[in-house]
Amino acid sequence: MVSSSAASSEQDIELDTAALRVLAHPVRLGVLTLLRERGPSTATRVGEELGINPGAASYHLRRLASGGLIVEEPDRGTGRERWWKSAHRQSIHDPAAAPAERREAGRAYTHAVALAAADRLRRAANEVPLLPPEWLDASTYSDFLLHLTPGDVDRMRAEIFEVVSRYRRSADEAPEGAARVALHVHAFPVPDGNPAPAADA
Repeated sequence: MVSSSAASSEQDIELDTAALRVLAHPVRLGVLTLLRERGPSTATRVGEELGINPGAASYHLRRLASGGLIVEEPDRGTGRERWWKSAHRQSIHDPAAAPAERREAGRAYTHAVALAAADRLRRAANEVPLLPPEWLDASTYSDFLLHLTPGDVDRMRAEIFEVVSRYRRSADEAPEGAARVALHVHAFPVPDGNPAPAADA
């Protein structure tokens, strides 16, 4: 599972158990995503952007800092309010490769990722009527129903991530006319309460 955005740092982080626990909160995940997308910010600005009070924003920022996920921006800080920035370009969590003790923390993190993605999609939907024609034509909100094994999903995920890696570039490398684009990749068993049918013997 990858949480990715353009950030000031080109470094990626493999989330350990402590970091997974810090990010097992959709608001905290939203704060980190905001810093990666928009650059350094303060608790007041983060609170305004996410619709939470500055005190709550400050708490979430401190929790992210305690997990090593964000750091202070030294050149902007004042005595009254600190500026924070993401410490990494991308967060990486691969449940299949995680040790057993990281599995439960990974479940909580995955839950937060799904909630944060749903909220982001809701906000994006509100902006669809305002998109310029060229961006509306290029955008996609697709949903596919496939019949796959866990191995199929694992291989497809790797192939999709390989395609995404070919298009990744920093803001400095982006061509004229480029905008920040959110690409969400979700693959999960359909939540209908029924187990997947067993394979034929």
